Amino acid sequence: MKVLAVDVGGTFIKYACMKEDMQILARGKVPTPKEGREPFIETIGQIYDKMPDVSGIAISITGIIDSQNGYCYTGGALRYNDDFYLRDRLYERCPVKIHMENDAKCAAVAEAAVGSLKDVADGFVLIFGTMIGGGYIKDHKLHRGKHFSAGEVSYIVTDKAAAADYDTVWGNRCGVPHLCRMFAEKKGLKAEEVDGVRVFDAVNSKDADAEECLQKFTKEIAVQIFNLQTVLDPQRFAIGGGISAQPVFIEYIRNHLQAIYAGCPYYVPPAEIVSCKFQNDANLIGALQCFLTAV
Repeated sequence: MKVLAVDVGGTFIKYACMKEDMQILARGKVPTPKEGREPFIETIGQIYDKMPDVSGIAISITGIIDSQNGYCYTGGALRYNDDFYLRDRLYERCPVKIHMENDAKCAAVAEAAVGSLKDVADGFVLIFGTMIGGGYIKDHKLHRGKHFSAGEVSYIVTDKAAAADYDTVWGNRCGVPHLCRMFAEKKGLKAEEVDGVRVFDAVNSKDADAEECLQKFTKEIAVQIFNLQTVLDPQRFAIGGGISAQPVFIEYIRNHLQAIYAGCPYYVPPAEIVSCKFQNDANLIGALQCFLTAV
């Protein structure tokens, strides 16, 4: 069986014709339409037209997604998908089986099925990008929650004395753009002059300012991982996103967590911290796995 796997991001739509064993037969990407729903549907339809022999479409997409009913509560970066029965509308254009799931949850499913969480019953995936995506694996299965928003860790409030606003939610404090802004301010640079590559080039060159920024950034991450551990008690956290390819990023998180555990007056079972196995193809692989296991 061949399946069209589609990874919808805010900038690009990546796609691949995949077999059940995850073999990729063809792949490509196109810009994500900004105009609205109909151009979005037509863009996926044109991709489907190139692969008329597929048995279905597996979609990874931003937002809070009711995968059972093919409904977008929110569209994430694509606000035109808010309050939208996407699957029904797409089926009118592409009359095959369609399954859709939140992108971070797809990454979690990929890691649970064939990646870094394959050998544990309970695990948590954290994807660091513009904000923070999360996926909770419980008893080897994705836990979606009553409102399909389990794992939406970006909205954790980090300041006990403040409201849940742009500056206090975890996704904005520990998304990669915030790390870049920290480094830019430290160096007196414009924010647009700094990206993650520049920050980690500086860290790996032992730049003291860069190391200080990363220490502060990863300590805040470690605090929230500790909090998640006390509530959910997973065996392992898998860290993903482009930033996770930097060994020093994982190293700093582990070091901060060890210090937190050591300083805590109560016993909290420590979780393992590992990198995700899959990077750029995680959402495609997870979307395929969700499609194959959907009832």
